[in-house]
Amino acid sequence: MSLSQPAIYLMTPKISWTSKMRSLPDYQHRHQNGGAMGCAAVMIPGLLRGPVGAICTQAASLRSTRSAVCHLSLTSVMKSKRKTDHLERTANVVRQEVVSAAKVCGAANESPSVKRLRLLVADKDFSFKAGQWVDFFIPGVSVVGGFSICSSPRLLEQERMIDLAVKYTNHPPALWIHNQCTLDSEVAVRVGGEFFFDPQPADASRNLVLIAGGVGINPLLSILRHSADLLRERANKGSGYDIGTIKLFYSAKNTSELLFKKNILDLVNEFPEKIACSLHVTKQTTQISAALKPYITEGRLMEQEIRDHISKETLFYICGPPPMTDFFSKQLENSHVPKEHICFEKWW
Repeated sequence: MSLSQPAIYLMTPKISWTSKMRSLPDYQHRHQNGGAMGCAAVMIPGLLRGPVGAICTQAASLRSTRSAVCHLSLTSVMKSKRKTDHLERTANVVRQEVVSAAKVCGAANESPSVKRLRLLVADKDFSFKAGQWVDFFIPGVSVVGGFSICSSPRLLEQERMIDLAVKYTNHPPALWIHNQCTLDSEVAVRVGGEFFFDPQPADASRNLVLIAGGVGINPLLSILRHSADLLRERANKGSGYDIGTIKLFYSAKNTSELLFKKNILDLVNEFPEKIACSLHVTKQTTQISAALKPYITEGRLMEQEIRDHISKETLFYICGPPPMTDFFSKQLENSHVPKEHICFEKWW
């Protein structure tokens, strides 16, 4: 998702909930060098010219297997020196076979540069795990987008809705979302990605440290919201997965670009003994509001803050620009955090 599209470079945790997708091959101890959902275009002649129903049928006919996607990306991309795009970078990443019609049922500006979409996905076969992304098919646009879901799986289960947050770029899908998308616009979506948190009730309790940069907050917000749902379930039923503490570190240029501030702070206030956040701004030029000030640090996120949370029960999820993900994943490795406890996804 190009600063609104994720790249799939990650270490998949070697724990039970990361290996439950259908047909998931053995990714343990491997870096996925698939790449980001970037700004460059893959042209798919004829695929996205018809109505949504036709898109779903045609996209499904690609079989969404690794070989099919790889073949698509190799044979349909015009040769140039541009960056590869979402489909190319994620060619080796497992996708679901289901391609589902979706309708835009809500839209709002999350920040001056980011637009939030709510999609209604009626297809009962459509599901996702917290942290995953969707291939985003738009009728009339011959470029497939890729955007991380920022809502909890519970919202889909209860209301058949998912949320996306897309940064403005010149990438055709992002341009369409910002300039042409309206309520009741119809698209199609397909779930993919190996960056997710999906614990089962009997799994060992884990703490989470979530490290986000810019719009890299999207998949981590999904994980944070899913964690809150698990906490509510445990409190209400006395059963379910026993999650540990969750700490979110989130850095952006300024407070206007810190996305979902209210949602994050609401969760911190709802679960003060379980959820905490540290918000960083690197180029703040205006006064910080009194409500935000207790949570804000001016300046970049430092490695010592992360190291203070290292334990054998802690999993680290990192999503942001490549230099940021490279830096913190390397720092964690140097601090002897097992690779299988570090998951990261890069944004371009």
